[in-house]
Amino acid sequence: MEVKATARYIRMSPRKVRLVIDVIRGMGVAQARAQLHVMKKAAAEPVLKVLESAVANASHNFSLDVSKMCVKSVTADGGPVLGRWRARAFGRAAPIRKRTTHISLTLGPRERAKSKSSNL
Repeated sequence: MEVKATARYIRMSPRKVRLVIDVIRGMGVAQARAQLHVMKKAAAEPVLKVLESAVANASHNFSLDVSKMCVKSVTADGGPVLGRWRARAFGRAAPIRKRTTHISLTLGPRERAKSKSSNL
């Protein structure tokens, strides 16, 4: 069974969040938690909150064993962009784009390693 969690309107660029989520994709839950705790990127904090939310959903709502789950998929999609303006020379204005991110994370059962069978 797959368990989902989302965080929307995170005030951070999706490009910065993708650097973090690419590291934890496919990892087990315990390993992903450990990786996010030691990561120095600011985007690690909201990603860790989404991971903890998915773990809570799995254990409380569905009574699943979290130790047997891994990060099946995680995406960081762009949300609405806040438009701001900055004054420039000669009375002009330059746009400032304050981006937001929607983070979606899916936990699923860990895939068993397929044994090598000889196909003779």
